[in-house]
Amino acid sequence: MGIFSIFKKGLKKTRDEGITAQMDEVMDSYDKITDELFDELEEILIMGDVGMPTAERIIRDLKTKIENDKITDVKQVRETMKDIVSGIVWGGSYLRLRSKPSVILVIGVNGVGKTTTIGKLALRLKQQNRKVVLGAADTFRAAAIEQLQVWADRAEVDLIKHSEGSDPAAVVYDTIQAGKARNADVIIIDTAGRLHNKKNLMDELNKISRVIERELPDASKEVLLVLDATTGQNAVNQAKDFKDAAGITGIILTKMDGTAKGGVVLAINNELDVPVKFVGVGEKIEDLQPFDADAFASALFDAKVPDDDKEIASFISFEDEENK
Repeated sequence: MGIFSIFKKGLKKTRDEGITAQMDEVMDSYDKITDELFDELEEILIMGDVGMPTAERIIRDLKTKIENDKITDVKQVRETMKDIVSGIVWGGSYLRLRSKPSVILVIGVNGVGKTTTIGKLALRLKQQNRKVVLGAADTFRAAAIEQLQVWADRAEVDLIKHSEGSDPAAVVYDTIQAGKARNADVIIIDTAGRLHNKKNLMDELNKISRVIERELPDASKEVLLVLDATTGQNAVNQAKDFKDAAGITGIILTKMDGTAKGGVVLAINNELDVPVKFVGVGEKIEDLQPFDADAFASALFDAKVPDDDKEIASFISFEDEENK
């Protein structure tokens, strides 16, 4: 199955029940392009969790392109919007892991699918013949350690853990030492999803980051924020808070297949200037996919799978592979 087909499946609710279906209904009701059409499209975008700033940008760009290209057919508005959406969304759709070991720090609130996402990343890396060590630094919730152990066993990778309530930075330190000793390619660290306030979050993540910088000063590091797409604008607000506190390098959107408000991808890209690197479009291991802007825009607006549906890309970039 190609990447377009997977995105098409994952965006089915958005396309059939959400903003895409509503936009189609509105455009079918107009014989010509008018200001009222633009107003209705903007309202649909806002209601679909695209957000006010992004909705205004899309409509502004739409008006400009229609005027510049002298478009008069309402049917062409749809394709024009697809082009604009494709231009807004972007993703560093692979991880740059240039050192050995490299570090992936995974953050996010409880309930977004963080532990499952870490497990899927570990499995995919293992399938690419990379040695992975996991660190259970979410020590505030006993279930988090247990769940991560299940995934570590499933992926057949090592897990470094302490008892519930232990110092997360100490877990990170031990994980790094284990990663070095066991010649790991990638160290993936889970972090707490329940923190009292932004200062508490910043203090803990800063402490963890200091340990990483001290023990692996030259290591490549990705800080990935996991968000639940079904929460819409709440996910955008979470991302803003975490960006301020943690310096995130990318976002993983889970549960895309469970929401009719896939427009949240546009809001995150436009308002945060942080790439969506992966999306979860199902429960299976292969359903964690690298984000592809063209595939996303096409799957959002098109019903038919193109003949050139491209294959799923590897989502990891290693220095040795880039130098081949």
